Amino acid sequence: MNEQPSSLPAESIVGAPCADRVAADVQRALAEDIAGGDVSAALIDVDAVGHADVWSRETLVLAGRDWFDACFRSLDAHCKIEWNYQDGDSIAADRQICAIHANARALLSAERSALNFLQTLSGTATTTASFVAQTAGSKTRLLDTRKTLPGLRYAQKYAVRVGGASNHRMGLFDAVLIKENHILAAGGIVPAIQRARQLWPHLLIEIEVENLLEYREALAAHPDRIMLDELSHADMRTAVAERPQGIELEVSGSVNRESLAALCALGVDFVSIGALTKHLRAIDLSLRWRKASA
Repeated sequence: MNEQPSSLPAESIVGAPCADRVAADVQRALAEDIAGGDVSAALIDVDAVGHADVWSRETLVLAGRDWFDACFRSLDAHCKIEWNYQDGDSIAADRQICAIHANARALLSAERSALNFLQTLSGTATTTASFVAQTAGSKTRLLDTRKTLPGLRYAQKYAVRVGGASNHRMGLFDAVLIKENHILAAGGIVPAIQRARQLWPHLLIEIEVENLLEYREALAAHPDRIMLDELSHADMRTAVAERPQGIELEVSGSVNRESLAALCALGVDFVSIGALTKHLRAIDLSLRWRKASA
């Protein structure tokens, strides 16, 4: 039996990212890009020093500084990066985000990987912040999903937190989410919930339902949370009215900015949105090399 964590990681990615996870992400990225060596950077004198600035080309919420820094420091431990903003800051277009001073070869070799992390994670944070703005004044919390870029789940879930939302489970190991196929394979809603409670009494037990009949059957088995998937607005309102104390409600499926405010008005506890991490558009950033002084 695998050792399981004691609770859902909804609050587990807070503050500074885990240095070991950041290092692992960066190591993969640099190995993918540099492999046996950067043949273009070899044109530069080995002892040359480079200076460059990163500029925003559109409005964004910054996320990913640790990954960005680690790319350059992996190739030049003595590089200096001067930041003008923190993760979570809103930045307008045409702003200098940071300045980099490093060995010229290292600066050139790390540039693309570092920008990829910063653009991608800032894109996730920026998208998340735009959704969070639609929940103002409600008690509903936004959650991400497992619909993340392969190998970058931890990084994207960090960016979701930076953008103001919360994390759902990290993977298949830290919470029980019983979906349609689990219900069919386990012999029904009640047997699935009862078996989950027996096996994992310390984990959050959540079940997905697709209509009010399934919802009422799930209520009788007392899970911790019920996910209302693609129910009509009227049926969701009924589900909220029938909910007993102690059971959380989550809404999922085809949620967009236009529908989010109406879902929050129902009084559900959570809305999970795959688009926070799945429908990703990287932020447009520019790294500009400084010309040597005359």
